Formats: sequence, structure tokens, C-alpha cells
Amino acid sequence: MRLEPITWDRLAEALTVRADALKPADGGPWLRIGVDGAPAARTGELAERLAVALRGRGRSVLTISTSGFLRPASLRYEYGKEDPDSYFDGWFDTGALWREVFTPLEAGGSGRVLPDLWDPVRDRATRSPYHLLPEGGVVVVDGPFLLGHWFPFDLSVHVRLSPGALRRRTEESGLWTLPAFARYEEEVTPADRADVVVRADDPLHPAWSRPEGC
Repeated sequence: MRLEPITWDRLAEALTVRADALKPADGGPWLRIGVDGAPAARTGELAERLAVALRGRGRSVLTISTSGFLRPASLRYEYGKEDPDSYFDGWFDTGALWREVFTPLEAGGSGRVLPDLWDPVRDRATRSPYHLLPEGGVVVVDGPFLLGHWFPFDLSVHVRLSPGALRRRTEESGLWTLPAFARYEEEVTPADRADVVVRADDPLHPAWSRPEGC
């Protein structure tokens, strides 16, 4: 895979140009973008950059983090608070993501999206109001392990960290999650599934796999 140096601002603009030219694969009126990567890859920052750039083109954008779709603590910690396999397989409520985010944005859907479901700090439902995304709107979902669930993204970005960089940039309290990301790389190979791969070992100097048409 050939990677070219780029700045984060130029990357966001290039991805925005590509996204703005896409038509949803299912023929519906909403575009779905996924930004996949470990917490240390700061996927939320790239998602926000994309949102700002898309809004600058007149698109209505809703950003959603999978951290708002965690399962209750009783389910997440069933096998302990630091079990990598549970983190990989069971921490994120992918069923709720399908039901509350992706199904409403299918062709013929309502466009009525729930931005988050569960507050992990208070360990209770957020009770956030639904957001009605107008036709032509874009949802940008970011978080880890996204490409292992075949979510219907029209554009998917994988922010990759080498094992060494992932270890260096992961907070000490999160080092126990590293085997989960090693498993993700082995079982899912997200770089092969993503439309665009961004290498972010150096957070100030990313590089990307330029797709055709960019």
C-alpha cells in the first residue's frame, strides 16, 4: 500500500470532496461515513474535521461516537473490567447502532437518528432526543472495531497505528486493550476493508492511501 504524506486539514478537505461527490450505495438520501480506529488514533478529531468541512459545503452533518453506544457496566464487566475479548466482542452495542443509526438512514427510512444511548459514567440511559437528519445529510460515525460489523458505510476511513505507536500513544490505564486491537488486525484486517487508510504513527504528520479520484 502506497502512502502519501498529508496534513490533517488537507486530508479532511480531500475526504470531504470525495464524500460530497458520492451517491449513497443503497440509493437513499443520506450519506454514511465511518472513521475507524483505536482511541489513541483520535478518530473523533478527524470526524469533527470532516463534519466542519462538509458543513462548509452546505451539508447537514451529525457526528456519532460509538462511546455513546456502550453496553451497561453489568454486561461490559461480566468477565472483569480488563478483559480484552469482552472489549472486542461485547462492550459496544452494535445492535443499537444498527437500530438507532443505520436502519433509519436506509433508503425509505425515517432519517430519525439517536445520537447516543448510554452514559458510561453514570451507567444509565442518556435520554438524548432524536435528531432528524434532512435528505442530503451526512452521518459520521467514529470509534474502534467499526469495520468488523459490515455497517453500510458509503465511505470508510481506517486510522492506523503500528503496534509500537499504538502502545506508545495508549494511556497506561488502557494498555490492557492492546490484545483486542491485535485480534482486530488479525481477524478483520481493517486496512483491507477501508476505502481510505490513514497512518497516524506521528500525530503531527499523517500519511494516507490516496484513492482514485482524489
